[in-house]
Amino acid sequence: MEVKQVYVAPFSVSGLKVRTRNSAELAAETAKIGPMWGRFFSEGLNERIAPQQATSTIYGVYSGYESDASGAFDVTAGMAVEEPAQGYETINIEEGRYLVFEGTGPMPDTVISAWQSIWNYFEANPQIQRRFTTDFEAYDGPESVAVHLGIV
Repeated sequence: MEVKQVYVAPFSVSGLKVRTRNSAELAAETAKIGPMWGRFFSEGLNERIAPQQATSTIYGVYSGYESDASGAFDVTAGMAVEEPAQGYETINIEEGRYLVFEGTGPMPDTVISAWQSIWNYFEANPQIQRRFTTDFEAYDGPESVAVHLGIV
């Protein structure tokens, strides 16, 4: 998987939010991310969240980190907005340098595979430090994801 570095300007995402940790996501009975995404799509929130940016993709935002990858964190499924959407949680994506890991193929397997590559990448490159402030997945199509991780 090719990794590239980009600079991201700040923007906001409004949508559904859950608090979880990676260890909870390993078991279906404690997982919260999958059910949140299920609700997001079953309720058609990608079309209902307003006022969204005209060209918004669907975002999965990771924020509110308790510590690092082993601690609790928030996940928001939503759309980029010009101003906070009424009735939804809004998170501000921090500007800065991000590493981007892209994947294509059937979901959710592709995004799971991308995260496995990410964990392997950071294990092999300990000199690169994550910020653990805001990270996000951008879904440009039904089988395309770009995972952005903030770095120091």
